[in-house]
Amino acid sequence: MDAAMIWEWVIKSVVIILVMTGGFAYVTWYERRVLARMQVRIGPNRVGWQGLLQPVADGIKLIFKEELIPAGADKLIFVLAPVITVIPALIVTAVIPWGYTVELFGRSVSLQLADINVGVLYILSVTSISIYGITLAGWSSNNKYAMLGGLRATAQMISYELALGMSFVGPILWAGSMSMNTIVEAQKGLWFVFIMPVSFVIFVIASLAEVNRSPFDMPEAEQELTAGYHAEYSSMKFALFFMAEYIKMIAVSMIGASLFLGGYQGPFIDVLPGLGPVYLFIKVALWLFFMIWVRATLPRFRYDRLMAFGWKVLVPLSLFSIVITAVLRLLVTGG
Repeated sequence: MDAAMIWEWVIKSVVIILVMTGGFAYVTWYERRVLARMQVRIGPNRVGWQGLLQPVADGIKLIFKEELIPAGADKLIFVLAPVITVIPALIVTAVIPWGYTVELFGRSVSLQLADINVGVLYILSVTSISIYGITLAGWSSNNKYAMLGGLRATAQMISYELALGMSFVGPILWAGSMSMNTIVEAQKGLWFVFIMPVSFVIFVIASLAEVNRSPFDMPEAEQELTAGYHAEYSSMKFALFFMAEYIKMIAVSMIGASLFLGGYQGPFIDVLPGLGPVYLFIKVALWLFFMIWVRATLPRFRYDRLMAFGWKVLVPLSLFSIVITAVLRLLVTGG
């Protein structure tokens, strides 16, 4: 392993972290502007042109807010919980390809941090870690409402993680690999969303539940739990939970776009390989728009119905989709 390879990994890691943290800031602006337009309001438009510096102002405000730790809290876990939540969100996109290999400074550079042959397993493993941060945040706060929010998050994420994991099986079967790069390459002729639409719908629904987005934002239902698991958090520790949610939104959009919408594939990509990151960005932006649209449209589920929907509808439907996809794959390949 030469020094150039190590520097390449370091630079790509820094780029991913900067893109995800910067993206988090401007997804908040994007959401507020889209929601305002849907609700016939104006939204942030004072700080900078069209309100583009509003996320910066919000960040500065959070930095200078007072840090509070409840007297009865487990201080070490209370401080660590936001970190445990945000780090998996930052590293999960390491296996997502952004485009084709390009020539840069006389060497071939792949637009992907790590092309591992178990990329899908890596994604499922890393995303399951963040639940510990939310659960520990609720438990360590020594607050019954926060504890209930943490318990809700645990039950919800375990329930929908099962359906989410099974929605990955279709693309794996069709591509014949768990490598995200291979899965994207397999969609060169036809995106998987047209081959396995049921798996796509299951992924969309389960991913909304996994990132606690409306209508599945029960762990932080302010009407019942006074904001749930982060009720006792303030200043930058609260900002880390906020950051984790929006970074996970971006990560889920990138994963979904790569699994079902062709990832960086698009028109003229063979002629202009540099369009790969542009196509991926457009798909992620449209996916985020859909998530915001759902928040503006649908009310929260009742909690018992949320759990019943996960176990009684999504799980059987996922199994059915896997069987249909496998049979279709056999018919197409002939063995």
